[in-house]
Amino acid sequence: MFTKKSPSLLKWSLKYSLSAAFAGIICCVAPAVLFMFGLMGGVYAISFADFFYNDDGSEGTGSLILKGVAILIGIYGVYSFRKKQNQCSIDPKRKRKNMLILIITIIVLGFGIFLSLEKWSSWYFDTYIVPAQQQELKN
Repeated sequence: MFTKKSPSLLKWSLKYSLSAAFAGIICCVAPAVLFMFGLMGGVYAISFADFFYNDDGSEGTGSLILKGVAILIGIYGVYSFRKKQNQCSIDPKRKRKNMLILIITIIVLGFGIFLSLEKWSSWYFDTYIVPAQQQELKN
């Protein structure tokens, strides 16, 4: 009888935590990367990012939607791991332990990567994009 191999816990958690983190912060990382490669000017990069925030700088609907999508990606990662893991014949205690490790890893890595990207994008905007935007507006 052929039994399916259990999915890799590390690969699975990395895949879904990275996906969730990028989905949650794409509003700031995308314009920064496009600006970095010269595909977008400072004015457009800031207007792209501003689309996701209110005029006072607080989170807008777009930002909250992206964070909701990020949470859904994390939940889907846990759901699909559980579904795939249930196809394998492994000990039920090991299944529960794997699920707990996966959930904690996705949450910790997802938040950690999200916060790192948020900090990096804020720094990059302040250091490079805002001065470029002010220069573009002067011209």
